[in-house]
Amino acid sequence: MEKKNAEIVIIEDEEDILELLEYHLDKEGYDVTGFLSTENVEQFMEEESPSLLIVDRNLPGVEGSEFVAHMREIGYDIPVIFLTAKDKDEDLEEGFRRGGDDYITKPFKTKELLLRVEALLRRSGVKQSDKLRYRDLILDNKTRELLIDNQRVDLTNLEYKLLYTFVKNAHQTLERDFLRDQVWGDDNENFHDKTINVAINRLKKKIDPNGNKEYFIPVWGVGYKLG
Repeated sequence: MEKKNAEIVIIEDEEDILELLEYHLDKEGYDVTGFLSTENVEQFMEEESPSLLIVDRNLPGVEGSEFVAHMREIGYDIPVIFLTAKDKDEDLEEGFRRGGDDYITKPFKTKELLLRVEALLRRSGVKQSDKLRYRDLILDNKTRELLIDNQRVDLTNLEYKLLYTFVKNAHQTLERDFLRDQVWGDDNENFHDKTINVAINRLKKKIDPNGNKEYFIPVWGVGYKLG
């Protein structure tokens, strides 16, 4: 079974704090998605499976701990860290009673937050790894190298991003638009209808030169998934 990097969702309405958190967590190797309010978070969690939520309580619309209480009521048991200026004893108690697993008050030390994130993920059974595995593929995110049966296979940066996206979303059908956004991003000027097909074919020749491993399965009219 492949080892996935932990995915963390941050809900924080102060953009400078959100960007700071995203920067430091991304630097640690986590996959990070940020939201400025609770709007769209529930929909995101239906489609993704994040490992941790970091939630401010003073949010526009729905207050952070009320949102967490709602998520608990509908069955989500994802670990939650409240990161908030609400620092009274009753605030702390309310946060834990509404489903929080940890509580950090602002202003906060970035190093302490990172250590608490790591500890909570460890307690919840999520191991952060620099390496993603799928079948006989090992992707090393630190060196951006691919090993197959302990033999290095040279990939271009785009090919690595493409394979990483598939392995990170193993067993899911990935739509062509999703692949375009994740791999090519803003570089859509070089993107054409057949770009994905060409890139996958080149990648297949490098990781499966004999054509007998069937890593990529086309899903008619939708996209591809890993086999």
